[in-house]
Amino acid sequence: MLRSVRRIADRLSPIGVAHAHCDIPCGIYDPHDAIQAAQTVIRMTELIEEAGDVSDVSTRNNLIRYVVAKEEHAKKAKDDILVIWTDYFKPEHLEQYPNLHELVWNACKLGSQAKQNVDMEAAQSFKATLEEIGKIFWETKQ
Repeated sequence: MLRSVRRIADRLSPIGVAHAHCDIPCGIYDPHDAIQAAQTVIRMTELIEEAGDVSDVSTRNNLIRYVVAKEEHAKKAKDDILVIWTDYFKPEHLEQYPNLHELVWNACKLGSQAKQNVDMEAAQSFKATLEEIGKIFWETKQ
């Protein structure tokens, strides 16, 4: 009987899959991955800008791959920095670095702009802002 109730409950309300870096917290954080992903956004933006005539199938295929990679890496960089923001940084870090909140907010906005557009300035600013956050991160680890 209990098994039947569970099967019915599972069908009515299936359990979703949750993805997280780590909610233990494990203490393993590193902004390097976000910065590297932002560098990929810059490179994909360069390749998109260089694509030129996309009338042949091969060039169009490459262009699509560049766009997909640019968007995936922009999202990854944002996700990585948000994990550090929400799970690592503490109130005392904000006291020590009062511009930290604005830096993270700007990084996420720049990441969205670089993701949604072919905008080299946004891509480079995105990486530079992540590097600034990374510098603060490593200073707090001292």
